[in-house]
Amino acid sequence: MAIEVARGIPRVAVPWIVRLRYAMVLGQILTAVLTDWLLRIDLPLRWMLIPPLLIVVSNFWLAWREACVPARIIESALIYWLFVLDTVCLTAMLILSGGPTNPFSLLYLVHITLAATILTRRQTWTLGILASVCFALLFWRYRPIPQLGMTHHGEAHNLHLIGMWVGFTVASGLVTVFSGKISELLRQHEESLLRMQDELARRDRLASLVTLAAGAAHELSTPLATIAVVSKELERYATRTALDHAIAEDSRLIRTEVERCREILLRMSTDGAEPVGEAAEAVTIEELFNSVRNKFASNDRLRIHADQDLRSAVLTVPKRAVRQAMIALISNAYDASSREKVVELSAAKNGDSICIQVRDEGSGMTLETLRRVGEPFFTTKEPGQGMGLGVFLVRNLAERLGGDLKIESSLGNGTTATLQLPLLPTKDHVKC
Repeated sequence: MAIEVARGIPRVAVPWIVRLRYAMVLGQILTAVLTDWLLRIDLPLRWMLIPPLLIVVSNFWLAWREACVPARIIESALIYWLFVLDTVCLTAMLILSGGPTNPFSLLYLVHITLAATILTRRQTWTLGILASVCFALLFWRYRPIPQLGMTHHGEAHNLHLIGMWVGFTVASGLVTVFSGKISELLRQHEESLLRMQDELARRDRLASLVTLAAGAAHELSTPLATIAVVSKELERYATRTALDHAIAEDSRLIRTEVERCREILLRMSTDGAEPVGEAAEAVTIEELFNSVRNKFASNDRLRIHADQDLRSAVLTVPKRAVRQAMIALISNAYDASSREKVVELSAAKNGDSICIQVRDEGSGMTLETLRRVGEPFFTTKEPGQGMGLGVFLVRNLAERLGGDLKIESSLGNGTTATLQLPLLPTKDHVKC
């Protein structure tokens, strides 16, 4: 036998439930008063005001509970019992105003529809059975109203038929508006949860990468230092004791590669677009561009474009991490295009953000590659030429700073990477 676990109601649905109950109470009171005054139908208004008053009191309490105690979960059982109260109150109103001949008995369907949207299956079935029993009770005992009697053949303007049309219109309107809105809010809530899960997954992967890099740097520091010392001694031996230019050149190459390994490990653990402990500081676009230009000073393929007034725009960001992110994007652009093709670095203002673009004239990406770009350890480079972490770390940095990274590409038209950063830091991104 299946056992349903008690669950809570998403808080986004509660305000709309409160509004629905207020709308139904207002509609019931207005219908009763207008029927009594305009149609001259004698109704016991004093008794008929008691059920709406009970709903209003319970609704005040629900609204207060939702607004003043935000940390408390709204249980589905609570909403279920409020719907039970609404069903009983509606039954009392119908008993006093014509029973089964009252066309507004269609309003039973409103709560059943909402229950099917937000409550458990058992609660929905129970509420449906209760509504059926209450409707059957109307046939047994009610206060008859002659004007609401069933129509006879040829009486096109019978009040019962008009009331049935009005009741159906009201019921369908309430179901459409409130059920649709609650379903939309629930979908948005689910989408936000999925985005949050993706964000947590990315953060977990990044934490794993940082831990891996730190462990690798710690474990490899000693053997790399040993290799550096031995290669230095070997170079000294080949240049001073036994002259051998080939051995000396190989020794220098070994030391160069060792330094490269150290730089890679350092970038993975500290710079790698994840500035652990680095404080945000004010830096202009021109300062960032100049630091990047110095990095690629030996290569004349880089073209930098930015308006003079934009160069003085100030970003409050972790300077070293943003510089490293720009270098990573430019390095990818270099690798994706031939040696004679230029790489363009530009900046533009978009509202309260600065968009830094890196564009190459390479062969572009396929749709499958474009879909997977940014996944950790995914790369189209030759083995040993890249680890597939650059775009992943840059995107993570952009999102932590309240910005974004967009990659646009098509086969034969090159690739454009747009790093969007806010001009002013958000509250949660002053430090990274």
